[in-house]
Amino acid sequence: MLTALANRPYRRLFTAQVVALVGTGLATVALGLLAYDLAGADAGAVLGTAFAIKMVAYVGVGPLAGALAARLPRKGLLVGLDLARVGVVAALPWVDAIWQVHLLIFVLQAASAVFTPTFQATIPDLLPDEREYTRALSLSRLAYDLESLLSPLLAAAALLVVGHGDLFLGTAVGFAASALLVAGTPLPDARTAPADRSPATITRGVRAYLRTPRLRGLIAVHLAVAAAGSMVLVNTVGYVRELLGRDETSVAVALAAYGLGSAVAALALPRVLERHPDRPVVLRAAAALGALLALAALATAVLDDLRWPALLALWAAIGAAGALVLTPGGRLLRRSADRADLPAVFAADFSLSHACWLLCYPLAGALATGAGLPVALLVLAAIALAAALTAPRLWPEDDPESIEHEHHDLADDHAHVRGAALVGGCHRHAHAYRIDDLHVRWPG
Repeated sequence: MLTALANRPYRRLFTAQVVALVGTGLATVALGLLAYDLAGADAGAVLGTAFAIKMVAYVGVGPLAGALAARLPRKGLLVGLDLARVGVVAALPWVDAIWQVHLLIFVLQAASAVFTPTFQATIPDLLPDEREYTRALSLSRLAYDLESLLSPLLAAAALLVVGHGDLFLGTAVGFAASALLVAGTPLPDARTAPADRSPATITRGVRAYLRTPRLRGLIAVHLAVAAAGSMVLVNTVGYVRELLGRDETSVAVALAAYGLGSAVAALALPRVLERHPDRPVVLRAAAALGALLALAALATAVLDDLRWPALLALWAAIGAAGALVLTPGGRLLRRSADRADLPAVFAADFSLSHACWLLCYPLAGALATGAGLPVALLVLAAIALAAALTAPRLWPEDDPESIEHEHHDLADDHAHVRGAALVGGCHRHAHAYRIDDLHVRWPG
């Protein structure tokens, strides 16, 4: 897996990702403490609203990434967004009203909603070899998992010597370091020329995404991951503290089991994908998510003293299955868009996948509160299984990259149909098929 780091530009970008993730983890802890300072017992409501704002920013602002990447130099855009995030987190320790927190969180997450897909779309240009790109995807997944495990520990250690407001300084340092690393890395410029400034540019990635069968299948499995992940992230505290009667340390252990399962799967995935195609790996893992939630509901209802070890095993398995679904997604996106359209397609995936989380987060909380944890597990299991059963219908088994097709309205001297066979007045040829200006719908 580490061979991808031999590529110096990618190594610098991966380092930028890691330091920014550490800063984000520190900010998560600091934000909770800031909310408590401002709202006391109502801190949960403040944080709940902040997380909802985060999802709304991701879903609403994410598609702008493709439009901006088509107009602006990629390096300048990424550095500018990092500096914007530095400014926001530097201002957070000075706020004295809840509305100020929510406003700054929206600006912060809007910047992240543009930064992340633009950053992700840069990696395929740096690692054109699919094996190395797969290893980079696994490294990225591993970085996210280790951040979720280690950042709370780093925050706890820092709080022994500094106040929680100083944690925001650590976040600012992380984003500033990311900006410096990106600024010093040679990046390809993926701007289209001339830049299309019409409103259609903003929706270009979404339209291409929804017209590509394999990506419609990817949306379905994103919903399965969101259903399972929301159950874990929203209801682990209630399950461990209220149902099992265990302490706060046990909550951390349960969440660590989820992250550990994901990390182990990320480490194994490059070898798995060398032996098996993406489709069966992704679809089987998505089906496993629904089955694991159903097993968790059964274990909750039937087991007694064994519910704790069962929870740890199931949460680890859910983390592993989620990584097996999500990590190959980058390969599917790269396969489904030309270089110039990659930022727009990555932005569409970012926005649409987070729309699934925006649906499942409140549903998981409302069901657990109103109907109980077993019912919440069963309903979310049903959603995950329905999504997993829908995905194969949207993503056909016969999914070649090169497809023979016809062009009815291109002139004989058009560069795209040079060398094509003329059949019945139409130009027929085959190549790697992607939705773009010349291919506006999928063949057949």
